[in-house]
Amino acid sequence: MKTIAFIPARYAATRFHAKLMQPLGDKTIIRHTYENTLSTLLFDEVIVVTDSDIIFNEIVQNGGYAMMSKKTHECGSDRIAEAVSDIDVDVIVNVQGDEPFVKKELLENLLNAFKDKHGEKTEVASLMFPTADEQIIHNPNHVKVVVDKNSNALFFSRSVIPFQREKNTPPVYYKHIGIYAYRKKALMDFTQWEITPLEASEKLEQLRYLENGIKIKMVLTDESPLSIDTPEDYDRAKNLI
Repeated sequence: MKTIAFIPARYAATRFHAKLMQPLGDKTIIRHTYENTLSTLLFDEVIVVTDSDIIFNEIVQNGGYAMMSKKTHECGSDRIAEAVSDIDVDVIVNVQGDEPFVKKELLENLLNAFKDKHGEKTEVASLMFPTADEQIIHNPNHVKVVVDKNSNALFFSRSVIPFQREKNTPPVYYKHIGIYAYRKKALMDFTQWEITPLEASEKLEQLRYLENGIKIKMVLTDESPLSIDTPEDYDRAKNLI
């Protein structure tokens, strides 16, 4: 099974401008993400896909592999789809550029969702982490997911899901970790569909799959690496480094 990790990397992030080029220890955030993904040795190739000459040069000048997007894209999946359209690959892993602490075990577990006889039916997979942290559960910057008995996603939301109406039946909350894997056909189909109503409302691209009837297999993990969405996340990351 040929696998490639793509790292979509925008320079002009809405909530934290130029965050991927911020220093974290002796490297930029995007270099940490690229080199940590590469060091797992799980992939045939690891490629940064970007709209920025600054990010492109940061990767290439430090011995990495990067590609420039030819078009303007609304989301990382569209950016990857353009890059992979002429590449022969079975499974694509989308590692967000703001995941400098990504680990091998997480990515390996995600790839395992596509293996053996059960994995043959998997088209899209992602990760979830159980949490009882009220700050995560009620924070719209942390996406939550609910699943069926087979660990397929039922819905993703920035709101609190599920709602606990019955006080004697405490629910399990899962934080969504925004690392995805998909078969090439599923990704290419995604780019042909219009933005769906729930996707537009929540600003969550994965809802486009669910609204088009595509199952997303959720892989349970016992850790949630820090992603850098805001300046506050960046401060926490500097402390971790």
